[in-house]
Amino acid sequence: MSSSPLSKKRRLSGTETKTGSHCSSSNSVRTDLSHTPANGMAKNGNDAEIDEGLYSRQLYVLGHEAMKRMQNSNVLISGMRGLGVEIAKNVILGGVRSVTVHDEGVAEWRDLSSQFYLREEDLGKNRAEVSQPRLAELNNYVPVSSHTGTLSEDFLTRFQVVVLTESSLEEQQRVGEFCHDKGIKFIVADTRGLFGQLFCDFSDEMIVYDTNGEQPLSAMISMITKDSQGVVTCLDEARHGFESGDFVTFTEIQGMTELNGCKPIEIKVLGPYTFGICDTTGFSDYVRGGIVSQVKMPKKISFKSISSSLAEPEFMVTDFAKFERPGQLHIGYQALHAFQKKHGHPPVPWSQADGEELLTLAKEINCAQTGSAKVEELDEALLKKLSYVSAGDLAPVNAFIGGLAAQEVMKACTGKFMPIVQWLYFDALECLSEEGAVLTEEECAPRNCRYDGQIAVFGSKMQDTLAKQRYFLVGAGAIGCELLKNFAMIGLACGEGEVIVTDMDTIEKSNLNRQFLFRPADVTKMKSDTAAAAVKQMNPSIKITGHQNRVGPDTERVYDDDFFESLDGVANALDNVDARMYMDRRCVYYRKPLLESGTLGTKGNVQVVIPFLTESYSSSQDPPEKSIPICTLKNFPNAIEHTLQWARDEFEGLFKQPSENAMQYLTDPKFMERTLKLPGAQPVEVLEAVHKTLITDRPHSWVDCVAWARNHWQCQYNNNIQQLLHNFPPNQLTSSGAPFWSGPKRCPHPLEFSTSNDLHMDYVMAAANLHAQIYGIQGSTDRAGVVKILQDVKVPVFTPRSGVKIHVSDQELQNSNSSVDDSRFEELKAQLPTAETFKIKLCPIDFEKDDDTNFHMDFIVAASNLRAENYDIPPADRHKSKLIAGKIIPAIATTTAAVVGLVCLELLKIVQGHKKLETYKNGFMNLALPFFGFSEPIAAPKHKYYEIEWSLWDRFEVTGVQPNGEEMTLQQFLDYFKNEHKLEITMLSQGVSMLYSFFMPAAKLKERLALPMTEIVTKVSKKRLGKHVKALVFELCCNDLTEEDVEVPYVRYTIR
Repeated sequence: MSSSPLSKKRRLSGTETKTGSHCSSSNSVRTDLSHTPANGMAKNGNDAEIDEGLYSRQLYVLGHEAMKRMQNSNVLISGMRGLGVEIAKNVILGGVRSVTVHDEGVAEWRDLSSQFYLREEDLGKNRAEVSQPRLAELNNYVPVSSHTGTLSEDFLTRFQVVVLTESSLEEQQRVGEFCHDKGIKFIVADTRGLFGQLFCDFSDEMIVYDTNGEQPLSAMISMITKDSQGVVTCLDEARHGFESGDFVTFTEIQGMTELNGCKPIEIKVLGPYTFGICDTTGFSDYVRGGIVSQVKMPKKISFKSISSSLAEPEFMVTDFAKFERPGQLHIGYQALHAFQKKHGHPPVPWSQADGEELLTLAKEINCAQTGSAKVEELDEALLKKLSYVSAGDLAPVNAFIGGLAAQEVMKACTGKFMPIVQWLYFDALECLSEEGAVLTEEECAPRNCRYDGQIAVFGSKMQDTLAKQRYFLVGAGAIGCELLKNFAMIGLACGEGEVIVTDMDTIEKSNLNRQFLFRPADVTKMKSDTAAAAVKQMNPSIKITGHQNRVGPDTERVYDDDFFESLDGVANALDNVDARMYMDRRCVYYRKPLLESGTLGTKGNVQVVIPFLTESYSSSQDPPEKSIPICTLKNFPNAIEHTLQWARDEFEGLFKQPSENAMQYLTDPKFMERTLKLPGAQPVEVLEAVHKTLITDRPHSWVDCVAWARNHWQCQYNNNIQQLLHNFPPNQLTSSGAPFWSGPKRCPHPLEFSTSNDLHMDYVMAAANLHAQIYGIQGSTDRAGVVKILQDVKVPVFTPRSGVKIHVSDQELQNSNSSVDDSRFEELKAQLPTAETFKIKLCPIDFEKDDDTNFHMDFIVAASNLRAENYDIPPADRHKSKLIAGKIIPAIATTTAAVVGLVCLELLKIVQGHKKLETYKNGFMNLALPFFGFSEPIAAPKHKYYEIEWSLWDRFEVTGVQPNGEEMTLQQFLDYFKNEHKLEITMLSQGVSMLYSFFMPAAKLKERLALPMTEIVTKVSKKRLGKHVKALVFELCCNDLTEEDVEVPYVRYTIR
């Protein structure tokens, strides 16, 4: 798990008006590219404005340029069974110019096992026509039309990207060769039961503008040599992170100025802090400073057409443990096409005869190969399995291949990220029986039911097991929506079982771009209820209940022992590490399987936690994220991240904390007592802020708010900078004679306020409105009116003072242990008004990044960019500022769909009761590179005391209530461990409460030993035990008979 860069990081997870779907449907409908949606939304195309409210999270993955290129692409997706509809869904959510869905066939029972926009009443109707209006609802910006005729060459020329699913090899070659000649990007996607195939041909010459999607790196320079290969040394604050072959450019170098703004130079990495550049012998001598920045260089890639690539294939490996499989499946898939052509249908599920015939065809095809496609020896067992399951249609496999295929469509449209070159094969054969049991044709024959596509692979018994499952889904965001879709399709809880989904969030506009169960009309509704209702439409027999609870200690009365004991498993769809770790602890305690996953942009990971088999989610942890030193934030910023964090702190320190503290002072009698207990100088700082809020800064009118904002601007961007430069003048030297303002310390300059400067006015408008909001004063957006008010605002002249201490490092700050100034504390206390005399209600402001009308981001952007101007740091636009200050997790539907496909393949293994560690797969992917890594989960680490082996899944079971109805005392508990387990308990705790230790005072010990265990727990924790609590968890420290300290499992002490 730790191999995944996003494993434990905070992870994941709309258009306001709804129109009639953009539909048109006939035998061959023209895709109307000049389409303007009826709701006044901008049309896609060159002149389109990107709706940042809707596409916000995806824009952080693709960027504005790529989004604009995508909005010029018309996409054709042929084949509207499960895979086709999955690709279409992801591409429409992504925001291309138009999508045309094509299918000449009608809906059959087997389609319903994964085609989530077909219903039972649609059987016999054309799949494209039925799917079109339902797909059109996904994104009001993307017109969707259907086509039910053949794919003529004339028709194909209307598209920039063509995707074929469900097509014959002849059709793939006919369309593929035509597209290659015409420069149309071409993709083949195919799934057969547990197998998947992808092929990409993006023409002879395609330009990739950004191969990995990572932010360009930059580093500060400490030295550049004059040499035939100049060596650049970076400051040793952090490794530069560059790779040989990267291109860089330079700014702010003093001395060797020839490098500033130079054309991109290719580098050769020499070490973690050094790299070589061009010949620098003719340049001026390096003096100091400079920043080196990576430049993304376009890369040309050429593709072969499908016919030439069939004979000379290039493979993208998805699982390095199956390195030989792509070559085998390349022949196997051609054999399937040959079988279909010969018989008019795929091999019959689990038919031995058809398996043999497919193998014979594969041998013939392999013998006829002249190019590198020929394999030395065919894997007969693999090809037979391909034959057995090829008629199957599985929602999770379609989700995985459909997510990948849609990402390839986006790459084709945008040139963003590295395409798959050129063939990708995937299989999930581990989902089949671990014993290698061969199913019969009869068990897997179609039943004319919606699960026929799945019965073809697993047989009908598995369907009964799935229907009885009780699963708890935590979260109904992006991953939650995708999981629910898969649950409904595979038939989970579609009988006696139940899915309980909880999420306390409401739907926001920005969710609609990837949380595909929600529509614009659902904005502000509860996620869990809306998602539950949406999947009921997909499969009416799913039993699903929506809750609005946060999981945590507060809801253990709801999610109690009875609740967890009734579950078959838990799936996490969370966006933060704390909740993940909490659910992980619950699953370990109740010994339930846990499916864990997350995404970050194009990266995704899946972890499966199996009782008594694997380690748990919490067994491995990421290193903590690096925080910015306080002194860097306060006085020495050198990057926009520093000024944005400063602006966020400023927001909290002006508009939230002081008014919160002031309200507590007015309403909570114990406020003073609590404040005095704070460390260092904090008590005085808190009271100063309360005093300012209630007295000195309290406004009585809008004019007062503007005056306050103007004076605060002066203080932050002029006075404080003057003071800093008074303490450390621009030419100051350190004790070693080096310039003080060098390296990471950038010398600032004060700003002069001007009403004609938009940024200055943005700040005053935002700060004044937020200040007014706290006190319930009516704000204003009238800039001209504010300019007028500002003419009369008196701004005191500032003179820097001597004797002001400014800390240069966090170490110095810690050493200057400031203590409470008691006299100042008492003085402030005396000046504060009483609650009786102060009748006004204050409204502290909680930061909300996604509302563009609330002045929050206006303030952050202005505050940060003004400070950046102080220090000559390049500013950031609103979009980038929101990402950093709002700690937004970039997200895109393609990754979510693919990740959840893998999660549900693990679910199918759990439901069948797979017992072998090597059967399960933890997965990591980065669709941008593209890269896939699968590994078997790490086994639960084993520990020992005496000869007894145990892992995190084991525990001591102690029944607290004896047969006579009396409860065990502490003495009896200690004796029980001595007699039964030969362990002497030296310390015993429950949660944060210490119940017993060998060094306790004798009198206290004597009293405790005679008390029942639950009485000690309530006495020490000062909390009553709830009626829902059936058992307590005790942690032990023990010695063995030789008085050696031994590590032992925890105790589950049953009380009811």
